[in-house]
Amino acid sequence: MAPAKLILVTGATGRQGGAVVQALLKQGQRVRALTRNPSSHAGRRMAAQGVEVVAGDFTDHSSLVRAARCADAIFAMTTPYEQGVEEEISHGMALVNAAREAEVGHFVYSSVASANRATGIPHFDSKFEIEKHLMASGLPYTIVAPVFFMENILQPHSLKELAMGRLERPMPGDRALQQIAIADIGAFTAAVIARREDVFGYRFDIAGDELNGEEEAAILSKATGRDIHYKGVLPDALRPQNDEMAAMYEWFFHTGYAADIDRLRRDFPEVEWHDLESWALAQDWVVLEDVRSETFA
Repeated sequence: MAPAKLILVTGATGRQGGAVVQALLKQGQRVRALTRNPSSHAGRRMAAQGVEVVAGDFTDHSSLVRAARCADAIFAMTTPYEQGVEEEISHGMALVNAAREAEVGHFVYSSVASANRATGIPHFDSKFEIEKHLMASGLPYTIVAPVFFMENILQPHSLKELAMGRLERPMPGDRALQQIAIADIGAFTAAVIARREDVFGYRFDIAGDELNGEEEAAILSKATGRDIHYKGVLPDALRPQNDEMAAMYEWFFHTGYAADIDRLRRDFPEVEWHDLESWALAQDWVVLEDVRSETFA
């Protein structure tokens, strides 16, 4: 058995970073988690699992370098949803620069599928700016680029729709959308970290399933035991609330993701890939009863 590697995980208290942490622990790796608040509930929970939890801030270069010291690899993720895309780019570049100074042997960046295809979607383009900075850094790298998360259906507004028997999305019911379970992002990341030199310089768009809205509603009906119908609305309906999300759904309709699902399953059999049905059947849909009770209270 190969000796355990030390992996620095950013965003470890979030859904995606948390999935990476769990996959690495399952693989027997040593995990160091970067967080602004190590004493948070999530930080204490990880520490109880044997994770080394360290403090760091994207605006503090020295804290990032300290966190990256002696790490065999780093998993880096960024988000535009806290401070916008410009700050996301700044944070991503700061992580790359710190990893280079700390001489980290493998930089795994979580981007988004098709970010390299000039989509014009701001939070796709921001991640591609970070990709370009990483590729020019001289660091050994792998880019992991997931599609639409299956877990998005668990957002409060989506659960409210499901509780009322409706799956609503700004796309026609017959237009397919690629999706992925967050656990599969974690497992895939752990796989590329284990493969190391074999995946240096590669960019992987990753997905676990591809299906349209009508098919998704049928699967959710089976999994939840409810009669769920799909309702498609025009992307323009989103513009008053969120112009960027409207642009993303327009791109989904006219272009869409293009991950090679069959090849991923063939080339990475160690990832226990979920299709939407297997993922949905594993969820606890009792939460819909609570949502429905709150909706009609």
